[in-house]
Order: sequence, then C-alpha cells, then structure tokens
Amino acid sequence: MSMNSFGHFFRVTTWGESHGPALGATVDGCPPGVAIDEAMIQHWLDKRKPGQNKFTTQRREPDQVKILSGVFEGQTTGTPVQLMIENTDQRSKDYGDIMDKFRPGHADITYWQKYGIRDYRGGGRSSARETASRVAAGGLARQAIKQIAPNVQITGYMVQMGPRKIDRTNFDWAQIEQNPFWTPDAAAAEDWATYLDDLRKSGNSVGAVVEVVARGVPAGIGAPVYAKLDTDLAAAMMSINAVKGVEIGEGMAAAELTGEANADEIFMGQNGPQYSSNHAGGILGGISTGQDLVVRFAVKPTSSILTTRKTITKSGEETEIITKGRHDPCVGIRAVPVGEAMMACVILDHLLLHRGQIGESRGRIG
Repeated sequence: MSMNSFGHFFRVTTWGESHGPALGATVDGCPPGVAIDEAMIQHWLDKRKPGQNKFTTQRREPDQVKILSGVFEGQTTGTPVQLMIENTDQRSKDYGDIMDKFRPGHADITYWQKYGIRDYRGGGRSSARETASRVAAGGLARQAIKQIAPNVQITGYMVQMGPRKIDRTNFDWAQIEQNPFWTPDAAAAEDWATYLDDLRKSGNSVGAVVEVVARGVPAGIGAPVYAKLDTDLAAAMMSINAVKGVEIGEGMAAAELTGEANADEIFMGQNGPQYSSNHAGGILGGISTGQDLVVRFAVKPTSSILTTRKTITKSGEETEIITKGRHDPCVGIRAVPVGEAMMACVILDHLLLHRGQIGESRGRIG
C-alpha cells in the first residue's frame, strides 16, 4: 500500500515531489454543485507560499494552482477534482553533496532503509513542499463547508516560537494577518522577529507551536471509538511534515487538573446547551459539542541548518555534513495554513459522514 490518501468520504490523495515538475492533489468525494475556481483556492495557497519575507525559505514558487478536472462552469460535478501546482524554482544542484549522505533529523535514512532508493533533491516526498497539495485540497474543502455548515470559521495562528510563548491576555484575532508569524499577539510578533532574525543569520533554526480553532462547528459530528473526530484531527495534524506532537483542548495540561477543575459544566441557554469552559476542546466521546474545536501541534526545528553535523554514508562510513539550500528558519510559520487546511478537510469529511448516516442530528435538548 502506498498510503498517500486520507479521509473517509472526502478523500484526498497527494502526489509529486519537491524537485519534480509538479505536485498536487486528487480529491474524490467532493459534493457536486460547490462553487469553486482557481482564485478561491489560490487565496489559501498564497498564505503558504515560500519567499514572502526574510523569515521563510527564499525559494521563489508562485504556487499557481490549476484545476484539471471535476469542475464545470464554476461548480464541482461530483467527480474527482484534480489540482496541480507546477514547481518552477528548483535548485537540485544544492543537494548534490548529500546523495550518499544522510542528513540528521531528516527522513533520508529511513526512506533508504525502507525503499532502498530515495530522491535526495530536497527530500522528495518527505519535503514540506508536499503540503502545498494539502492547502489546495483544503481550499476546496472550505468552499464545500460553506454550503453545508456556513457558520464554520477556521483560523490558525502561532502561539509559541522556541521557548517564547504569546501572552493570551494580548490575544487579538485582528492581529493574526498583520504580522509574518500569524500570531494574535502583536508584542510577541515584535519579539519573535528579532529572535528569529538572529537565528536565521547564524544558520540555525527553531521549533514552534501552532493552534487551529474551528468556530461554529455544529454539535454531533464525529463518531464513537474508531471514527472519533479528535482521532482524525490528531492523525491529520500529525501527518504534517515536522509535527512531533498534537493536543486537543487542554491536551497534556489536562494531566495536571483535578476532575473538578477539568469538567466543563453545562447550563441551558436560550439557543441550547452552554458550557462554563472548554477544556475538552469542543469534543466529548469523539463527537463535537458545538463549542470551538481547538487543536495544537508542535513543529520541530527545521533540520536543514548550516551547522556541521556528524552523520554516516550509505556505505556506513562516518562523515560530516552541512545542509545547503534555501530553508525555513522556523517551519512553523508556513505550517499555519497547512493546519487550517487539514482542519477543513477533516471537518468536511465528518460533516459528510454525519449526513450519510444520520441526516439531521436526532437528539433534541429543550
């Protein structure tokens, strides 16, 4: 099995390599009649594309998406939608020195151990460039969500860079698109700019934590046991390149709470149930509560750095390596739109699953 697909009803298969002619996504299961064009998808790809400022890789890719199938007269037809993004600024010569060496922190060694062959030009399928395909598919998912659940809003942002966290008392939704770090804390953005610039100039990198929130998600989507909404969200976020940890709601911090503190008390409001807090992250028993869905994921430091590291060759000889090329000093920045895209794909998938099994939610309260 190739394992290049995810989703149940809304199924996304990504294809292509970092330094190949193109990459993209084949999306099967998108409902017919969804208004879509290339500009709608391009809006989201532009958030992720490289080279937009000094804090991201200087590889210059327009990430221009082309819709090759599944759309007629501005609407999806219900058949597979093929999305393609051409690579235009590859510099494969940057990777000639590593064809026989394994870069520490990269998938080079495991790809070789598994397949006995690897695309050393930028990492091939293991490159974060693959995530452009996901963002394209997420753009399509967002348009479909608008038809099924128009109140849903999906927003991602950085809450931590290295050891430096945002001050949540400064949280301002309007700030997120006003700085290069997609952070809701203007003071943190200022601090991070100096911090990351120093790391970038020294050839080093740093990790980050990204939070993605979906507001307006209806109660009742998801399923017990093997199709839990949080299970699929965790798997989707964990599949993003460089992600090493995922939390839902309170996450790891829930281990520090008592049952009394952790329980989100329930009250009856004018429009249905209301909760005193959201430690659960909007999911109970794998099913959405109607509160905000809150997911966080940790992204490791970019492994491509200009510091000499010890490694071995394919023949087992010990050597040293410096990774050349153009790389993100903090890959968490461009992971924000990727996290949003994965959230959109999972939510749409579960909306379609819910509609297929239940139709409208059956349990009435009040």
